Amino acid sequence: MTAGKKIISIVVAIALLVIGGLIYYNYFFVFGEGVKAGELNYIVKKGYVFKSYEGKLIQSGIKSRQTGTLQNNEFEFSVGDKQIAERMMGNSGKFYELHYKEYKGSLPWRGYSRYVVDSIYSVKDLPQ
Repeated sequence: MTAGKKIISIVVAIALLVIGGLIYYNYFFVFGEGVKAGELNYIVKKGYVFKSYEGKLIQSGIKSRQTGTLQNNEFEFSVGDKQIAERMMGNSGKFYELHYKEYKGSLPWRGYSRYVVDSIYSVKDLPQ
């Protein structure tokens, strides 16, 4: 192998490693984890090619940056597990505590949101 081909091979290998690292960081690296709690507004299965479960949680609390206005705190998420999504569909409108993982980017087969719910901590009826 000549010196020119060897240099080109090394540059291509480094470029592939950098591109692979960026793809991993943006789409597979778990950037954050946490728990969100609130009333389940909806959960739907949608998508053109890749069907995914998408939902919205309405969080309690009335905080606003401007005096005299109300702020609605919503948490939009995707659900990766069909069993979790079906359990949520059967209990819509209840108070949920959901564990989620946050990614830097979304993938079509994982859902439209960067937040992916992976488990349910608790389901409660709303207080009257």
